[in-house]
Amino acid sequence: MRKFWLLLFFLILSLPSISNGVGEVVVYSARQEHLIKPILDEFTKETGIKIKLHTDKSGPLLARLIAEKPNNIADLLITTDAGNLWLADKNDLLMAVDSTILNNNIPTHLRSPRQTWFGLSVRVRTIFYNKDLVKAGELSTYQDLASSKWKGKLCLRTSKSIYNKSLVAMMIADYGYKNAKQVVTGWVNNLATKVFSSDTSLLKAIDAGQCHVGLANSYYLGRLLAKQPNFKATIFWANQQDNGAHVNISGAGIIKNGKNAKEAKILLEFLSLPKAQKIFADLDFEYPANPKVKEASLIKNWGEFKANLINVSKAGELQVSASILMDRVKYH
Repeated sequence: MRKFWLLLFFLILSLPSISNGVGEVVVYSARQEHLIKPILDEFTKETGIKIKLHTDKSGPLLARLIAEKPNNIADLLITTDAGNLWLADKNDLLMAVDSTILNNNIPTHLRSPRQTWFGLSVRVRTIFYNKDLVKAGELSTYQDLASSKWKGKLCLRTSKSIYNKSLVAMMIADYGYKNAKQVVTGWVNNLATKVFSSDTSLLKAIDAGQCHVGLANSYYLGRLLAKQPNFKATIFWANQQDNGAHVNISGAGIIKNGKNAKEAKILLEFLSLPKAQKIFADLDFEYPANPKVKEASLIKNWGEFKANLINVSKAGELQVSASILMDRVKYH
């Protein structure tokens, strides 16, 4: 009998520990909990696979993932901006994924050329203006905001924002460092006031008439309009030398050597499906990455835009060049 209990004891010790998260997908997310948890709950409801969610800002999450190598705790990284996904991949954190579902649902320009990360929602960094002070016909391209007619009328978010680093990186990719530098220099010369710490405060400044025009991500307007329907700042779809508006993503990648890679892949594929895409994008007024899914009614009212189809990985590849450029023209 004693031998039986000893055998049972050692058998129990050898079983996978639930507290270690085996059998559930551990998700590190830079998206706020209220913007991601509903869709993760839906995934668990449909598949029975449990989720353990950890949320933080993108920088601390990346540092944590690097510190945890090679004994990775996380199975899936969900974060904002292609630049952050590119950095995770550069640090050898993400595994390549062979998936017909993902390839069919996510366009080529919205996913890693190495198949290590995939866009799940699209945001557009474009022009906003005060409709009482500016006519839409006066607006055109990102380059035009550098012209003297906008002297003392332009507002920008700080260059420390990864959203602006990515925008400038994509401009460099599109038409070269020299031309991009000329444009950003013009922006700095046209500033109406000091740079803002957030897109929300920038849009509120446009609404108040502190500046006439500015650059921000599209979903911030959705957030503000949901609370203030008479908000005076409105959207204009910019072109980048007729290549289309700058698009970026929030997206995800499977952590290399994670304990639950199989379940993480099922979750990642689920996030690309129409039902999940609709919820994922609508929660924060973003555009679905899956082109078969329609956008929310509020943002549909903004009209259609032409998207720049250059691969968003350039936002990461040229991020250092973009930072150097902005520093040299004293865009802080």
